[in-house]
Amino acid sequence: MHFTVLGAGTVGVCCALYLQRDGHHVTLVDRGEPASGCSYGNGGIIQIGACVPIATQGVLRQVPKMLLDPEGPLIIRWQYLPRLAPYLMRFIAAARPSRVEAIAKTLASVLGQAIPAYRTLIAAAGAQDLIRETGEMYIYHSDAAFAAARPAHDLRRRNGVRILDVPVEELRQLEPALAPTIKHAVWFPDCIRTTNPALLTRALAEKFVRDGGQIRQETVTDLAVAPDGTLSLATDRGTRAIDRLVVATGAYSKRWTEKLGSFVPLDTERGYHLMLPNPGVELNRPVIVGDHRVGISSMVGGLRIAGTAELARLDAPPNYRRAHRLLAIVKRALPDLNIADPQPWMGHRPSTPDSLPVICQAPRAPKAFLAFGHGHLGLTMGAVTGRLIADLAAGRDAPIDLKPLHVDRFRANRF
Repeated sequence: MHFTVLGAGTVGVCCALYLQRDGHHVTLVDRGEPASGCSYGNGGIIQIGACVPIATQGVLRQVPKMLLDPEGPLIIRWQYLPRLAPYLMRFIAAARPSRVEAIAKTLASVLGQAIPAYRTLIAAAGAQDLIRETGEMYIYHSDAAFAAARPAHDLRRRNGVRILDVPVEELRQLEPALAPTIKHAVWFPDCIRTTNPALLTRALAEKFVRDGGQIRQETVTDLAVAPDGTLSLATDRGTRAIDRLVVATGAYSKRWTEKLGSFVPLDTERGYHLMLPNPGVELNRPVIVGDHRVGISSMVGGLRIAGTAELARLDAPPNYRRAHRLLAIVKRALPDLNIADPQPWMGHRPSTPDSLPVICQAPRAPKAFLAFGHGHLGLTMGAVTGRLIADLAAGRDAPIDLKPLHVDRFRANRF
């Protein structure tokens, strides 16, 4: 068959590659070049331990602070609150302890397939030089922050994530650039990272083109489903019929999903980062400052600092103060850091209220498939999403239970 994949970020490129490996003809369509959205600006970690959903009882207790503290790690813009209310109602429902456990189990099942799915694509693309087997380190400045993180780490352990306590004396040997005042550290040894997420996605896209795939830089303006199920795509280059479709347009997927007859409460969690081109220090592995949920990673081109987000409209202007607030946090962890010439960036994370992606065949348009809603785990889940979409297209049994990832989970209590 011929598949048209909308979206040339990591998820779309991986879907295209796995479909191509099954022998399908595939065309990628995006208004920008591959990896020009969130796939450019993420933290570069394949976070296979990230099975803790955003909505938990602990986070719910922080919602008033999110509304009042403009400098917090996650904020809600007041003017967006009326539009966000239905999303927040579902977010609150997802924070019930029983739902948190079920969501974590589902996330862990997907994440358990993430690295094997990547190894297949990376080896075929010859992109091994962009991958490091470093694990991921969490650090804590205070006893209180470490104690507050314990329920999340316990949830991870219950779902099979390996987490090792690191004595501070050993931490100083592993990461000598870190401040000696850090009191606690834990290590996720099974995570891997890329030295540059954009370069990795582009290397995979180049492999796709070498194997006969086509990338069309077009702006999609409309999508239609005829009564007989035939699909047509309108772009700034004209309208054409298409055989099969994959929607992988991240935070912009809601509109196209509705065109296919399904509702999804998808919103944008706007993520910010800073790049420091001459940091003067280097980390051997990604480090998460657990007190503030800020990630730091040495990459090609400098040191990347990521971890602040806000819930707002897709078209709201960026507030780069959100990025610059990270400097003081990271300077405390890396006292010798050179913070000159910080380069801010903002991207749109496609967030569902239950932290689960949508990976399924479109129920009311069976020639279409949905692959979006990965939140801050788009890089992590990119390859496994591609593999699962290829399984669905081929009618193969998937290696995990896909029912919790179906778009129709949002049909009830639509608000």
